Amino acid sequence: MSSLITEDEISHETEIVWLEDIEDVDYVRQTLDRLPNRKGKPAYHRDGRMVGYAVLGPTAKPSRVSGTFRRRVFWLLPHDRDTEPDGLYARSAPAEAVDPRTLAPRVKGYKTERSERRAAIDRDAGTGHNTASVTARWPPNSASPPTRQSLPPRRPQAPAQGDPGPPYRRRPRRTRPRPSWAAR
Repeated sequence: MSSLITEDEISHETEIVWLEDIEDVDYVRQTLDRLPNRKGKPAYHRDGRMVGYAVLGPTAKPSRVSGTFRRRVFWLLPHDRDTEPDGLYARSAPAEAVDPRTLAPRVKGYKTERSERRAAIDRDAGTGHNTASVTARWPPNSASPPTRQSLPPRRPQAPAQGDPGPPYRRRPRRTRPRPSWAAR
């Protein structure tokens, strides 16, 4: 995930090579892959397509154990927003996604309103918050989403004596009988 990439892991980058035009792409997924060389187009073995990669400088040292270099690879999946605008990521972005316009050598990149589609959510809701998921649960004939007073009261934190507690509490694990050969 892109949030787990640290600045020292990408400190030897000299260039980012884009294989496609990124002007129309809202986000790209980035990962740090172990590759056998500092330069050149890496082999790609994921679903989807690779849209870019980082090139390392001559000061980058390989791993002592595997002899590989850690390089960033930028890619997209078939169900990402560039191919399915109304699909799974129509109003969000994956965890490892960053806006490609914020990427540079030795710069981790970050998400923006464009990559997260926050501007569309704000415009639709008019409040600055995404309320679509809340209002969709309430009957269509209701004029507005419920207020705190119209919701049922919360269940107390500690169950009363004899109360089985909330319905999501796990049941005790059933123990299997020991096999006849097991020592007692």
